[in-house]
This record gives sequence, C-alpha cells and structure tokens, in this order.
Amino acid sequence: MGLFDQIVGAINNPNQEGSNSQLGNILGTVQQLSGNLGGDAGATQAAMSILGGHVRSALQQKREESGSTGVQEFINQFAGTTPNPLAVASLFSSSQITDIVQSISEKTGFDISQIQNLLPTLVPVILNLLKTGNDQNSDQASNNVLNSFLDADGDGDVDIADVMGMAGRFLG
Repeated sequence: MGLFDQIVGAINNPNQEGSNSQLGNILGTVQQLSGNLGGDAGATQAAMSILGGHVRSALQQKREESGSTGVQEFINQFAGTTPNPLAVASLFSSSQITDIVQSISEKTGFDISQIQNLLPTLVPVILNLLKTGNDQNSDQASNNVLNSFLDADGDGDVDIADVMGMAGRFLG
C-alpha cells in the first residue's frame, strides 16, 4: 500500500490522528509557499520531493539510534504548519543542510536563500503529513503512515509532491 493510501486510511480511521482539516492545512501551507516563490508549483514540488528523501534518510538514522518510539516522539514534537528552524537543526547537521540546500537549488533554480527560508516550514509540514498515522489510543510507535514512509523500497523516489497532489484531488 502506497504512502497516500496510508494517509487516506488514517483520515478514514477514527482511531488515527489524520483528518481532512489536517490535510487541508498541510496543503494550504504548501500552496502558500509555492505562491511566495513566484507560483512555480513544479519547482516547489521538486523541492519537496528532494527534501522528502533527505527527511526519510534522517528519520531512518534516528530510528536506528533511538528506535521507533524515538522517531515518533521527534515527529510529535516538530510536526506542524508553521516555520520551526529547530526542527531542521534537530534533524540535519549543518553540513547536511548545506548539501540539501545546494541540491534543491541546482534542481529547481531557486535561490539558496529562498531554500534556506523554506526549510523551516517544509520540514515540519512533511513531519505533519507523517503524523497523520498516529494511533490516538496508544502511546506505542504504531504509526502506519510513518512506517510506510520509512520502510519504502529504497528506490530514492520519495514523492511527497505526488502525495500532496493526490491529497489535493482527494479533498477537492
């Protein structure tokens, strides 16, 4: 089952945290960011896909270090739709941030300063998307959305942008 299917399942499951309003807030934030960047939705989607791959790697590393519960606690702490530079600094080292910014800039044409300004919003938004699978009745790390994201086939294709597009159609 794909990541988007897991998110829709979480929205439809009353025992999980996901809701149409949470997904709508996430999409609204992404659309606002795209508008702030001159309305280039394709480049914004590319930036999200690239960043999604880096978030996955960092969360997989966190899972190796602190287990599934540690990753879930991290997501619960930093998920949101407002800028949070601490989320970025807690997930990535400064050299990783530099590499991510350069990679996104090369592939999207966005200015490095634009990307540096985007990261504190996009990282919490991606984490918020992963938070939709939280089980409201358990403190355990039983988040099927997060597990689907982290246990993907490793093909490097973390298409958060595709998930956002499907979510927009789902809500529309």
